[in-house]
Amino acid sequence: MTTLNRRGEASWLKGYDPSEFAPFALTVDLAIFTIREGLLCALLIQRAEHPYRGWWALPGGHVHQGTESADQAATRELAEETGIDPTAAGAHLEQLATYTDPRRDPRISAGLHVASVGYVALAPSLGDPTPGTDAVAARWWPIEDLNLRTQRDCWVAAREFAGDEPALAFDHAVILTDALERVRARLEYSTLATHFVAEPFSLAELRRVYLAVWGRAPDLANFRRKVLSTSGFVVPARTARGDRLGGTGRPPTLYVRGPATHIDPPITR
Repeated sequence: MTTLNRRGEASWLKGYDPSEFAPFALTVDLAIFTIREGLLCALLIQRAEHPYRGWWALPGGHVHQGTESADQAATRELAEETGIDPTAAGAHLEQLATYTDPRRDPRISAGLHVASVGYVALAPSLGDPTPGTDAVAARWWPIEDLNLRTQRDCWVAAREFAGDEPALAFDHAVILTDALERVRARLEYSTLATHFVAEPFSLAELRRVYLAVWGRAPDLANFRRKVLSTSGFVVPARTARGDRLGGTGRPPTLYVRGPATHIDPPITR
């Protein structure tokens, strides 16, 4: 392995001129999902400032240059813009994709290229959000009320969206569509569904997650057999005394998340 020539690199850095490159900013955008009253919902904020003042958008913001990673910024922005502590809420947070289309932010006309790292966050039973200082409002929107396909197609084709639904800022219809497909696909081959329900939960509650996300629930008998036969998918819940919930001699009716992360073969849509 070649040893880094730190003395030579330090000399090179002294003469390095970052102004040779155009300004470039990095942001994070979070597609946050939960299930409320049986509906899959996404968290949106109404922007208080330009660009896109008054439009609805995903929570997010700039990565603090030189002091934090994109992952750290995502956690910070989630708490700052919505009042949700991802750790306390038991949220699952994962990176989705990076979005670099120059058209995605109007500040490109002023010479600033803004790229964004998209994230997916899932949590059970999240309450009403509290908007941050740069938001007029924050609320949960049922996915079925957002007309994502039309909004995404309008953005890609650079057309005005003329629907009655809340218009989404930037390329957030694209990010939210990608995030939704990620969640739907991962429910097939992973145990991600358990992050949508509060522990302990019943198999009926877990099955309703698939109904909310896919629009239809798996066959009841096959679903129960699949969940219980997959090692580590769920674990029987226990009382404070260590007893299994459900009573002596009866199969447990309540469960908690198990250590497994994948399902093989998958539960197909």
